[in-house]
Amino acid sequence: MNFSWLLETDSKSLRSMNGSRRNSGSSLVSSSSASSNLSHLEEDTWLLWGRIVNEWEEVRKKKEKQLKDLVRKGVPHHFRAIVWQLLCNAQNMPIKDQYSELLKMTSPCEKLIRRDIARTYPEHEFFKEKDSLGQEVLFNVMKAYSLVDREVGYCQGSAFIVGLLLMQMPEEEAFCVFVKLMQDYRLRELFKPSMAELGLCMYQFECMIQEQLPDLHMHFQAQSFHTSMYASSWFLTIFLTSFPLPVATRIFDIFMCEGLEIVFRVGLAILQMNQAELIQLDMEGMLQHFQRVIPHQLDSGPDKVIQAAYQVKYNAKKMKKLEKEYTTIKTKEMEEQVEIKRLRTENRLLKQRIDTLEKESASLADRLIQGQVTRAQEAEENYLVKRELATVKQQSEEANAQLEQAKKTIEQLQQQQQPQQQPNAKGAPRYSEESVLQLERELVQARLKEAESQCALKEMQDKILDMEKRNTSLPDDTNVARLQEELIGVKLREAEALTGLKELRQQVRDLEEHWQRHLARTAGRWKDSPKKNTLSELQDELMSVRLREAEAQAELRETRQRMLELETQNQIHSNQLRRAEQESRCLQECVQTLTLQNKDLHAQLQEIKRRQAEIECKSKEEVMAVRLREADNIAAMAELQQQISELEIQKEEGKVQGQLNHTDSSQYIRDLKDQIAELKHEVRVSKQAEGPFVLTLPCFAAGFSPGTDLDFVVVFALISHFKTFAQIWF
Repeated sequence: MNFSWLLETDSKSLRSMNGSRRNSGSSLVSSSSASSNLSHLEEDTWLLWGRIVNEWEEVRKKKEKQLKDLVRKGVPHHFRAIVWQLLCNAQNMPIKDQYSELLKMTSPCEKLIRRDIARTYPEHEFFKEKDSLGQEVLFNVMKAYSLVDREVGYCQGSAFIVGLLLMQMPEEEAFCVFVKLMQDYRLRELFKPSMAELGLCMYQFECMIQEQLPDLHMHFQAQSFHTSMYASSWFLTIFLTSFPLPVATRIFDIFMCEGLEIVFRVGLAILQMNQAELIQLDMEGMLQHFQRVIPHQLDSGPDKVIQAAYQVKYNAKKMKKLEKEYTTIKTKEMEEQVEIKRLRTENRLLKQRIDTLEKESASLADRLIQGQVTRAQEAEENYLVKRELATVKQQSEEANAQLEQAKKTIEQLQQQQQPQQQPNAKGAPRYSEESVLQLERELVQARLKEAESQCALKEMQDKILDMEKRNTSLPDDTNVARLQEELIGVKLREAEALTGLKELRQQVRDLEEHWQRHLARTAGRWKDSPKKNTLSELQDELMSVRLREAEAQAELRETRQRMLELETQNQIHSNQLRRAEQESRCLQECVQTLTLQNKDLHAQLQEIKRRQAEIECKSKEEVMAVRLREADNIAAMAELQQQISELEIQKEEGKVQGQLNHTDSSQYIRDLKDQIAELKHEVRVSKQAEGPFVLTLPCFAAGFSPGTDLDFVVVFALISHFKTFAQIWF
């Protein structure tokens, strides 16, 4: 990169400023930032920035502070394109070669991008016309990035940053710079769907306000005026939607060099400058102040606000600490959300369970109510049956009384017939009209009573059939022995009823015979006159009615008998149900008893296990004690071996020194025998004390098997000593 290339780039910028845009690669320059006649100061600035661009690597390494100061004063318009690329290291990026291929692809965010393009810099000449070159290149860059970073895709606000880049450089370079900004300047985290980085920035900015502007912070809290209501657009668009474009561009110069720190500084400086006015306003007034008043305060230029921004206290370490605090808070919130989600799920399941239980409870309640209603209906029907039975009984008694009266009438008729058997002077008996009318009335009453009896009898039969059906649904009794007394009483009542029924039938047959004889005797005489025939017909009908009444009374008795049988069966089934309930209670008591026994057995089993564990511990302790005694015996055997070794050493010393003679040799042999006897005695004592385990050790030590006799071992030791003595002697 050389100075001539820089001048060529500047000339392109001047041409684009004059309005000739030949292709999408030409740079767009605001006409307000250029002048046809450059002053001397501007020439010096151009030369300085030209030198910086030519020697960028050296300046970036050695003069970083001076470079920051120059950037804070503002990058010349014609150098912004190259300087921004150098500041973010966006030159010669490999992704630049993929740009043309990305434009040929289809993005799922195209509709959203098209919708928001018209709202991006709507008053700027480069973007305000529909389907203009500016809108087309803006769409291309946003579409290409949505394909490169599918996680972020497209987010509202990012188009303003891309639009500012397109005002300074061609679309390929703008695309590369935007990719770098997203990757290295925390913008990607800001524009993610979760916007977690924006929440962090809001938290850090609010903490700075609380520390440096406590009164304003208290006012915001009192008015419920949250930081995100006015500051979120500052961080998302780097003030491009809040401040005039020249001011926002100057701030963007510093952002390219220093990152998001300048946003915190400028934001706090704006609040400091407007603190007095904001404290006097309510929420709506503060929103209007941020939207209308503050942008006009910066019409004079950005120098004042930038100077105030660098008077703000900004501690990078404290910002890192706040970031950790925010991460901790968010982690707790996530855990709480997970717990709340889990509790909500459990609550939903419990509600479903409660609904199910309520439905089951309602069903059981309905069944219970239905059962109670059924029982009430059955009790009412039973009461009605009893009333009808009482009515039938009363009617039966009345029928019996009428039957008695009929018998008396028959007897009177028979008595009247006896004097009529003697021939009258005129040849026919005379009946009074009053007796005929009386017989007609009695006939009508008898027929009415007969009809009522038939209806009552039919209803009783229907109810008896219904009760028989109900009784068939009841459980049978298998224990006949318990019902013997009840059956005996029922059979007695049945015998009495059958006896009464037989007597009644006999009476009916006697009446029928008597009536037939009466008809045979009076058949010829009733043909004499119509009046006599009418009386005879009435008497016949009366007799027939009484006979049918007697038959109805017999059927009524049979019906009563069946009612008694059904009542007996009902009582039997009730007793069965009562006994079944008693057996069920007995079984429940047995189950409870068995449960208690099972608990007792379980407790005994636990006690046995505890005792077994104690016994095992004691046995382990005893085994350890035996092993300790064995170790002591091994140590004792080792001491005996040590003594034998010392004796052998003494023997060797005597051999070397030549101090043994014949007399001394005998004495030495006796000493050896004494020592061997002592050793033998100790070994026997050990054998008696500990058993065969200890005896195996000296046998192994001498090279014998564990089954070798102790005397043989001792003799072997004596022979060894005699051999040693013989060698010394000869």
